[in-house]
Amino acid sequence: MATAVATTQLPLAFESRLEGSVQSTHSKKRHDVPTSINYYKDPGDGSLPMPIVIAENTVKNERPHIPQQVTIHDVTGEEEKYALDSHGFQFLRHESKLESLEDFQDEELVKSEYYPESIQLLKDITGASRIFIFDHKTRCGPSNWHKLGKGNRSSRGPLFRAHVDQSYDGAELVLRRWFPDEADELVKRRYQIINLWRPIRPIAKDPFAVADATTIPDADLVAASIIYPRDRDRDETWTIKPRPAHRWYYKRFQQPGDVLLIKCFDSDAAVPARRAPHSAFEDPDCEDAESRESIETRALVFYD
Repeated sequence: MATAVATTQLPLAFESRLEGSVQSTHSKKRHDVPTSINYYKDPGDGSLPMPIVIAENTVKNERPHIPQQVTIHDVTGEEEKYALDSHGFQFLRHESKLESLEDFQDEELVKSEYYPESIQLLKDITGASRIFIFDHKTRCGPSNWHKLGKGNRSSRGPLFRAHVDQSYDGAELVLRRWFPDEADELVKRRYQIINLWRPIRPIAKDPFAVADATTIPDADLVAASIIYPRDRDRDETWTIKPRPAHRWYYKRFQQPGDVLLIKCFDSDAAVPARRAPHSAFEDPDCEDAESRESIETRALVFYD
C-alpha cells in the first residue's frame, strides 16, 4: 500500500512566505488556442459507455468519441483568478527536488521524495487534516499510444479525451479500496480527490487543458467503467458529453514549476466546483515539438 500521512490542520490560504508562491506574469501575452476536444459520442439509446480494459500492461480504449471545436483560454498572467472550490482547478508555483524524466520514472524515488513534497503542498493549499497519495502516473509516450496495442501502458502518453478520473460513486470506490476499515466513518466527513499535475520539462506539444467545473452540469457527465484484471475491483470515471457552453483553460508553455491542482471529486455538494473535466489537446503551432513529459499524483484529501 502507498504511504499514508496524517497531518495537522493548516490555514486555507497559500501564504506568500511559502517557497514557490504564485508569481505575477502579467508581462506575458496570453495565447488562446482554437482546437478540438474529444467528447463522448453518446449513442442516445441509454446504453452504458464501453468500458476501458486494462490488463497485461495494455490499455484498451475503444469508446467512441466525437471532436468538438473549442477555444482553450490561456491563463497566463491571470492564474490567481482560478481556485479549486470556485473553478475546480488551481495553478501554483512550486519547485520539486526531482528534475529529470529519469527521476520521475524511479518509482521508489517518486514515493520517497515526490510524494512528501506533494503532500506538503496539498496541506498548505487546502488546510486538510490528512492526505493520502494512492497513485501516480508518469507520461512520456507518443500521442497515439492508445493505438500501439499490447504493452502500450508502458508507453503511456497524453490522453485526448475529456474525462474526470472518478465519478461520484467512483470516488467512494477508491476510498473504500484504500481504507476499508475506516470508510464508514470517513464518508461522514468532507473528503476530496485532487490530482497534482506537473510538467517534467516545458510543455509545447499536446498541452493539458482543464474545464471550469461550473460550466459543465451534471447532465453532461456519464459514468463509465475501467475494468482491471481479476485481482482488482473496477473503477468508475466520468466521460463527458459535449456542450458549447463549456469553458476550457491551459497555461501556455507550462514549466516544471507551474503545477496544476485538479479537483476530481468533492463530497461537499455545496461548493460551486465539485469536479473538473480535463484533457490533452493539440496546439497547431506546436505539432512538431517533442513529446510531452509530465507526472500526476492522485490524492485522497480528508477534513476533520
